[in-house]
Amino acid sequence: MKPDITLETIRDCFEGVIPSVIATCSPDGTPNIAYLSQVHYVDTGHVALSFQFFNKTRKNILANPQAVVQVVDHNTASHFRLTLRYLHTETNGPVFEHMKGKLAGIASHTGMTRVFRLLGADIYQVLQIEGVAEEHLPFNLPEYSHLSALRACSQRLARCADPDTLLNETLKSLNRFFAIDHAMLLIFDRPRQLLYTVASLGYETSGIGSEIPLGTGIIGVAAREKTPIRIMYSIGEYSYSRTLRDKLQQDHAGALIETEIPFPGLEAPNSQLALPIINNDDLLGILYVESEQILRFTYRDEDALMILGAQLALAFRWLQQAPESLPEKLQEGYSHAAQSGEAVSIRHYKADHSCFIDDDYLIKGVAGAIFWKLLRDYKERQRCEFSNRELRLDPSIGLPEISDNLEARLILLQKRLAERCRYLGIEKTGRGRFRLRVERPVQLFEVT
Repeated sequence: MKPDITLETIRDCFEGVIPSVIATCSPDGTPNIAYLSQVHYVDTGHVALSFQFFNKTRKNILANPQAVVQVVDHNTASHFRLTLRYLHTETNGPVFEHMKGKLAGIASHTGMTRVFRLLGADIYQVLQIEGVAEEHLPFNLPEYSHLSALRACSQRLARCADPDTLLNETLKSLNRFFAIDHAMLLIFDRPRQLLYTVASLGYETSGIGSEIPLGTGIIGVAAREKTPIRIMYSIGEYSYSRTLRDKLQQDHAGALIETEIPFPGLEAPNSQLALPIINNDDLLGILYVESEQILRFTYRDEDALMILGAQLALAFRWLQQAPESLPEKLQEGYSHAAQSGEAVSIRHYKADHSCFIDDDYLIKGVAGAIFWKLLRDYKERQRCEFSNRELRLDPSIGLPEISDNLEARLILLQKRLAERCRYLGIEKTGRGRFRLRVERPVQLFEVT
C-alpha cells in the first residue's frame, strides 16, 4: 500500500524553482489557466498562493472560490495536483512577510523585480492531493542528516555552562554538523527596537556590535514578525550594505555616524535564512545563516534550525537565571594589576552612552553605560571585582525591567574590548561575576 500524499511529503514542490500552474473557473463555466509565482506551505491543511495581479484568476477566485493547482518537485520531477478552496487574503503578518521575501528572491533571480510585487497572501484550504505521474527521477539525500545534526548540536549546547560559551558553541556546531560556513547571532534590544550582533562565524571581521533596526531586511523583518524567512536567490532588497547605513542615518538623525560598526554579512549572498529565537513568545534574538550557493537552505534546514533556536532560547534564559557563584574569599576589591605606559583617554557621551577610547569608537547603549559604570568605580574606589546582580540593581545603567539580556550586553562589551583594546578587558571570575582588567592609567571625560 502506498503512503498517503500529504502537504508534508511534497514540501519540496513549494520551493518555487519550477513555476506552479493554477486553474480557475468563472461563474459562467469558462476555465482559465495561469502560471503561479509561489505556493507556500502554511500548515498540514492549508497553503498560501501569491496574489500579485488583479487579473482573470483573481476575478474568478473572488466569484468562485475553487481552484486546482499543479506543483512540481524540482528534485524528482514528480507532479501533484491540489484541489483548493479560497478562504481569505492576508496583506501583513508572518505568512505575508515570508512570502514577500521569498518572492523577491525569485523575482531578482528571473529579472522580474519590477513585475513581481506581492499584494497579498491568499489562504486556501487543501481539499485533496493527487499524484499526477508515477515515474520520477531519483533523489539524492543531503550530505548530512538534519535529525542527526540537530541531535549533535543539542548535546553540545546542553553542556554549556555560561551564555558566552553557549553562543559560540551554537555557531561552531552549525559549521561542524550542518556544514554552514557563514552565520551570526543577534540579540534584540527592546528599548531601542533593534538587534545587535554578539557572535559571528566565517567573516573577515566579526562585526560584533553591528546593529540592524527592527523591520529592516530579512533579519529585521523576521524579528518583527517572529517568523523564519528563507530566500534562495541573490536579492538587492534584502542587502545590508549602503541601504542599511542610509536607514541608520535616517532613523538616528544627529547621532555620531562614527559609532556605526560595519555589518559582517556576505556582499552578495545567494541564499539567506533568518530564524527568530523565541522563549515564551518573547523575542530573544535572531539566528542568521547565509551562503554564496543558490538553493542552499531547504525547509528541512529551516525546521531543524528553528528547533535549535528554541533550545538556544531556553538554555540562554536558564543560564541568565542561574544563581551567582560566591567569591572564593572576601576581597577589598582593589586592583593589583601593574600599570604602565601613557594614560588612556576615555570619553563617554551621556546622550546615548557611546564610549570612545583615544578617539576610537568602542560601544554605546546599555553596554556603554555598563562600561562607564565600571570605569567610574575603578577610578573612584579602585574596584575591579563586580557581579551581574549589582549591575541589574544599578539605576544609572538603565536596564529595562523585562528581558534585560544583561549577559548578552556583557558579552558584547567583552568582545568589543578584546577586539579594540589590549590594555582594557573583562575577565570572568565565576558564575555571574567578573573582573575589570586595567593595564594602563585611564583618564575619564564625560560629555553631556
